Amino acid sequence: MLQSRAYLFKVYGLLGQRFCQLNKIHQQNFDTCFAKQYSTIHRLETNKLRNVAKFFAHLLHSDAMSWQCLGYIHLNQEETTSSSRIFIKILLQEISEFLGLSKLIERFHDPVLESNFSGLFPKDSPRNARFAINFFISIGLGGLTEDLRKWLETAPKRAQELQKQQELQGKDSSSSSDSSSDSSSDSSDSDSDSDSSSDSSSDSSSESDSSQSTSPDNKRKRGRSSIEK
Repeated sequence: MLQSRAYLFKVYGLLGQRFCQLNKIHQQNFDTCFAKQYSTIHRLETNKLRNVAKFFAHLLHSDAMSWQCLGYIHLNQEETTSSSRIFIKILLQEISEFLGLSKLIERFHDPVLESNFSGLFPKDSPRNARFAINFFISIGLGGLTEDLRKWLETAPKRAQELQKQQELQGKDSSSSSDSSSDSSSDSSDSDSDSDSSSDSSSDSSSESDSSQSTSPDNKRKRGRSSIEK
């Protein structure tokens, strides 16, 4: 199939579809093949790349294999090359040609599979979202990006709200640390007061003992005892 200059009458796609319908293990094998081919797509010539994209497009639009394989694609500037972008372009254009744009939009909004398309429609940063929007518009599938454009319009507001929440959390943590330091200083002050009071009490007791030993009565008693001896 890869060596063919043209994709001959969907023959390879129909064969792959038949294999998947006969045994589900072939669906898993083709899923593994999709991941492997996409990761090494930059090694293929343009004709081979086109054949691979059309083959998997047939398996996807016929539901011979699961659409979860699209989760391997991360559409952003850092994780794609010119070859991988050509592959994505041919793949999606072929699927759109068979299903139609409206059905393709419905498929991408399927709640069961939607989590697998987060790489195709990235919402992790406005920069990646703009890159994906521009890509889909350039290949004639801008209608797929309606939700992504709505998200991009509200992204700055969400970023500001997130920043405010982080600032509030920082203030709360600083106030709690201040209160804990105040309580620790109060406890240290009370400890020092108790230490000073104990010192003063011990000093007063020693003074009373010394005054008793030097009183006149004690001196007389000592004199009498010496005379009797």
